[in-house]
Amino acid sequence: MADSSLDLHLDYLPRLPRKKDLGIGCVGAGFIMRDCHLPAYRAAGFNPVAISSRNPERARAVAAQHGVSHCHGTLDELLADPAVEVLDIAVPPDAQPDVIRKAVRHKKHIRGILAQKPLAMTVPLAREAVELCRAAGIVLAVNQNMRYDQSVRALHDVLQRGWLGEPVLATIDMRAIPHWMPWSQGLPSLSTFIMSIHHLDTFRYWLGTPSRVLASTRPDPRTRFPHRDGINLYILEYDNGCRAASWDDVWTGPAREGSESDIAIRWRVEGTEGLARGTIGWPSYPARTPSTLDFTTRQQPGYWFQPRWPEVWFPDAFVGTMAQLLCALEDDAEPEISGRDNLETIALCQAVFAAATDSRVTTVREFLP
Repeated sequence: MADSSLDLHLDYLPRLPRKKDLGIGCVGAGFIMRDCHLPAYRAAGFNPVAISSRNPERARAVAAQHGVSHCHGTLDELLADPAVEVLDIAVPPDAQPDVIRKAVRHKKHIRGILAQKPLAMTVPLAREAVELCRAAGIVLAVNQNMRYDQSVRALHDVLQRGWLGEPVLATIDMRAIPHWMPWSQGLPSLSTFIMSIHHLDTFRYWLGTPSRVLASTRPDPRTRFPHRDGINLYILEYDNGCRAASWDDVWTGPAREGSESDIAIRWRVEGTEGLARGTIGWPSYPARTPSTLDFTTRQQPGYWFQPRWPEVWFPDAFVGTMAQLLCALEDDAEPEISGRDNLETIALCQAVFAAATDSRVTTVREFLP
């Protein structure tokens, strides 16, 4: 056992607000709301007070399951409910901008909005949402929930402390099979804006926004509906010399067609002073499999640090995405994952999609008019 002088109390959990009683109005009653948002909110002591859905029967069932006192028959009824101080949106990305347009009309009682990622499918639509909320005095945050995966957040702390030195290379190797929701069939992009957006935003969280993008994609053989971007491969170039890359492999071989499987998400960050590696536990869901982090540093040579925790991404990370909005309202400050910050994640998604579609090197700047 190394005699380490390093303070290993890593910042891997979210900061919670002092007051947890702001009324949360939930828009949508699908998987992400039923199995992630509401269980996390109840565990944290937050206060969901109302719910609505395009499917009222489903909304009633979710309300009964999680003890949400008011189930509204329409979105308009929920938005008009004065008990709703924070709006929690969980609808498909192409429907979300219109929900935000309607929500800002109720600025007398709606103080904050937690929107799903992507905030919108293009930067101009996302910027419209940001500006509408700014003009209404409503604080807008985005549910980039992988930032609150415990290993992702812990690694961010390790980087901030300088234990790895200057980042040189970061990689994410995803070999996992997502469940594409029916609404994804109508979107112009599949993997980039639904799956890769997690990793692209994580790279931004760790390293900042890159300058240039190289990418390649091909359809996923398992996904039956027409789509352009299935298996995504991309490289991000930073002006300081750092490089990041991810293989977002949603095929992983015929694991559901009869072969043995090798399903996992592994990441690695190499710096001038150290090395970190880890895993993401999400592919095991609904089994509670914590993500992991191992790191080594020249400041404590000859030793691998292996912090562990009981928390998992789904659903525990969803405490953090709501908490950062509630803290921002409490502190009169910008959320950690603000709508304005998220414009760069959407621009990065557009850059990846264009690089793969047009077979060219793209820049993030060209998608931030």
